[in-house]
Amino acid sequence: MDARRFSRLFSLSLAIMDTAMLSLAFLLAYRLRRDIHWPAEAVELERLADYAGLWLVFVGATLLVFFLIRLYHLPRALSRVDEFYAVFRGLTLGILLALALNELLLKNTAFQATVSRLMVVYDWAAALVLVTLGRWTLQGLRDILRSRGWAQDRALIVGTGEAAELVLQKILGSPFLGYRVLGLVNDDGTPERVLDVPVIGGVNDLPRLIEDQSVDEVIIALPDAPDDELVYLIGLCHRERVSIKIAPSVYDILASGVTIDDLGGLPLLTIRDVALRGWKLSFKRAMDLAGSALGLIVLSPLMMLTALLIKLDSRGPVFFVQERMGLDSKPFPMLKFRSMRLDAEEGGPGWTVKDDPRVTRLGRFLRRLSIDELPQFINVLLGDMSLVGPRPEQPAFVERFRQMVPRYMERHREKAGITGWAQVNGLRGDTSIAERTKYDLWYIENWSVWLDIKIIIRTVARFLFDRNAY
Repeated sequence: MDARRFSRLFSLSLAIMDTAMLSLAFLLAYRLRRDIHWPAEAVELERLADYAGLWLVFVGATLLVFFLIRLYHLPRALSRVDEFYAVFRGLTLGILLALALNELLLKNTAFQATVSRLMVVYDWAAALVLVTLGRWTLQGLRDILRSRGWAQDRALIVGTGEAAELVLQKILGSPFLGYRVLGLVNDDGTPERVLDVPVIGGVNDLPRLIEDQSVDEVIIALPDAPDDELVYLIGLCHRERVSIKIAPSVYDILASGVTIDDLGGLPLLTIRDVALRGWKLSFKRAMDLAGSALGLIVLSPLMMLTALLIKLDSRGPVFFVQERMGLDSKPFPMLKFRSMRLDAEEGGPGWTVKDDPRVTRLGRFLRRLSIDELPQFINVLLGDMSLVGPRPEQPAFVERFRQMVPRYMERHREKAGITGWAQVNGLRGDTSIAERTKYDLWYIENWSVWLDIKIIIRTVARFLFDRNAY
């Protein structure tokens, strides 16, 4: 099936599912208010048929709000957490709009009915659960169909460097995104293949390839290309209905929120000052204290069992203490459960790679489930780290990366975290430092309470399935 036709059918299916779930929630809310005599019996509740007008207003107003906030034009890879938040926001606005329209349109008419405040609460709660579950079900079905080859967009990737490899790796590892990569395009002539996907032509071949291969989307993965080259590439890709996406550079990320300030009348450009300041800093620290204390209490049985197993499995201490760089590039001792042999770093610090021989038998299990990271709740409690933030590196690596990666040291403007935006997007372990830095910088410039909550939820949801943990 054509990808665009499939997308339209999916949007229609969402609208039908929303209508059904909103109607079911309204019916459930009526029954709950009628049958649950708390805090008092519903003496003014009318017959269900008398609420037909209110039902139509409620469903219509909510669908209108959903349409206006683009809940029927979903991104390709919207997370379940983001969709829940969008439904939460849309339902809240929809019910408020419905109540207003009920007063304006139905009052003093044959469709007027007594509105129970508790029934409205029941309706909102039931709709939040039912609409979210319905949408998650449809999204899961869409992902399964795309993974099996239905309605995939035919894509070309321009470039064969690190950024192109990262894009390709993400696509190949996420078939539910609905891409079929036809090949890569590059003028260098090398390499001939990237991750077993062939290089099928040069930049000047783009118009022919787009036409002959019926390409739906071109992804330009040349983050360091000058503007004139990007304009030239976009011009080559010009064809009706072909989508063009560009992998951003670090500067693009930082400059996406440029504002104008002045210095005594002299205009200056402010490139997105750090978002975490003032009361937000205090609030984040309060979240860290509460979260780390709760984590240590809840996980203490698991941590005690882990400590015992480490002592039984191999010779050496339970904890591994390593110096890492934190806020303002200041070093601190980071705690982990020991997962390697005692002589693991005799030759100096090094990256842990897949099937690393230095990892103990138990350590391989601990690292796979990220249990070795649990003692860092102590670091959070002490104030050296945060629950969410850029992952800290060893001083030796920091010195090396600051020479290699533009603006790498900017990630030390905030506390290091147990988890971070890069990690929940699959960039952990032996992955690109440059790409991780982009995600860390974006997090620093766009911090919010909701973003931290979302990262924590996604961390909990995926830690059992992260293949990059070793």
